Amino acid sequence: MPERVPTIVLRIGGEAGEGTLTTGDIVTYAAAQAGFEVFTYRTFPAEIRGGQVLFQLRMGLCRIYAEGDQADVLVAMNQAAWDENHADLRPHAALIYDPKLVKVPESYAGPTYAIPAAEIAQGLEWLRGKNLVMVGALSWLLRLGLEQAERAMQRHLSSHQEAMAKNLETLRQGYAYAQEHYPEPVDFALPLPEAAEERLILNGCDAIALGALSAGCRFFGGYPITPATPIMETLAKYLPAFGGTLVQAEDEIASINMVIGASFAGHRAMTATSGPGFSLMVEALGLASMTEVPIVVVNVQRGGPSTGLPTKTGQGDLYLAMYGSHDEAPRIVLAPDSVKDSYYQMLNAFSLAEHFQLPVIVLTDQTMAVRVETMPAPREFWNECPLRRLPTPEELVDYQRYTDTPSGVSPMALPGMAGGIYIAESLEHNEHAHPNYTPEMHERMMTKRRRKIETARAMMENWRTAARRWGKEGATFGVMGWGSTRGAVREALQWLEQEGIQVEALYPHSLLPMPDKAISAFLYGKRAVLIPELNYSNQFARIMEHRYYQQIRDEQIHLHHFPKAQGIPFTVNEIYQAIKVMIAEEGGPA
Repeated sequence: MPERVPTIVLRIGGEAGEGTLTTGDIVTYAAAQAGFEVFTYRTFPAEIRGGQVLFQLRMGLCRIYAEGDQADVLVAMNQAAWDENHADLRPHAALIYDPKLVKVPESYAGPTYAIPAAEIAQGLEWLRGKNLVMVGALSWLLRLGLEQAERAMQRHLSSHQEAMAKNLETLRQGYAYAQEHYPEPVDFALPLPEAAEERLILNGCDAIALGALSAGCRFFGGYPITPATPIMETLAKYLPAFGGTLVQAEDEIASINMVIGASFAGHRAMTATSGPGFSLMVEALGLASMTEVPIVVVNVQRGGPSTGLPTKTGQGDLYLAMYGSHDEAPRIVLAPDSVKDSYYQMLNAFSLAEHFQLPVIVLTDQTMAVRVETMPAPREFWNECPLRRLPTPEELVDYQRYTDTPSGVSPMALPGMAGGIYIAESLEHNEHAHPNYTPEMHERMMTKRRRKIETARAMMENWRTAARRWGKEGATFGVMGWGSTRGAVREALQWLEQEGIQVEALYPHSLLPMPDKAISAFLYGKRAVLIPELNYSNQFARIMEHRYYQQIRDEQIHLHHFPKAQGIPFTVNEIYQAIKVMIAEEGGPA
């Protein structure tokens, strides 16, 4: 296996409802405050209590792109944590465990650290704080520092001030126990950064919410659904301070219609949901498209149809997002590929929605929504998308809300604007918004609405943010994908580069419209391209085969499908091995 990026992978396993995720979150923030780059992954059952939880933290001194494949340190809070995770440990990985709850086989060759967390917590008459004993122990064994751990815990549990003294005492006892019994750090511990560079510590939902605020969002209508609810929770905390309004509606249908109403009144507005809720919004998406009202809809994808896998990840909503409508309802679909990118794609989403007066759908997924990453403070954002086009005084003399234009974008009056009265008619209509069902008018308006997508494609292809391309330019082997799978692909290409194998990758941020110029240029000269996706039928690969059929056929490019539909993300090794298999099947390097 190629040399890894210098990082440490910490995995914590335990029972749902007993603070396993809290343990991981506190250690993550302590590590980030100490100056480390962090990247987390978590998976948990759909039940409120019961079942196993897994939290994984990867930390290092340089940018981290994936959660890590094998664990360097396992914290086993119960026997199931050992049973279910020991096969994923790196050789001679460190095991930290509660000796009364976990029986470790004598054959285990790695270093072990017995921390009687439950016993220490019981002695303090604070059994619910046994997870904080582990936090304290980890702070010593990883050399994160007691002060960092205390600050991180106080931040994370700030709503429990009545228990703060007990929590602090429990954490300190765990730290003191580990310090007394295990004076040396774990073998994989990293040296503390000399100067901790200032970083934001965000999960994907936070980045989406903050991006929306920065983009000028002032109305959110939503209904709680896993895993999108944290977006609403974050906006509920901050939106009022910006003069905005948040409404928890009675269902998804009501929420998206409220968003359409707010936007009609002139406010930048959005909603957020997951697959089941998104399907309920399809008719209203058509309404926004027909009436040409700008809205932003975030779909945090999860696995499975119906209730499916509500706490697991997937990328199975691509067809629904791109094509789910009655007849044809133009929309734009964006796909951020990291927590950092989630912030910037929300700026894009609102700019595009406002200018082109149509729905913009932002497709993220459970893995990226809940994982925590460090990122630099946002920089000045660059794009060339103008604001919502308002009618001029001359246009208001005989106002035609849906006047046909070369771009397809018509001037949109706001309520109260003198001369700008119109009905946002959901029936097919003429330029004055009056119902008109003639074949000629329907075709004309369908063409007008569709023209906006082609105008948007031309504009977005000039943006630096249209697609992300990296690796060996002109390499004969490539990887294409979208969304959260980019991190594993990026690190896999680093592994291959260490072996002298040149591969190039392309990840478009816009899935509808596709950035044709960028994709066509990437495909040129390729012998084969791997397309990894977290869905069963390789939806993106099939779209590629259809849209770029002529080039793929003429240049004899082989697209290798690589689907994964398990509710969990790709590992770096899976991508690495799949690329090597592709190269071998194609006869080796050029």
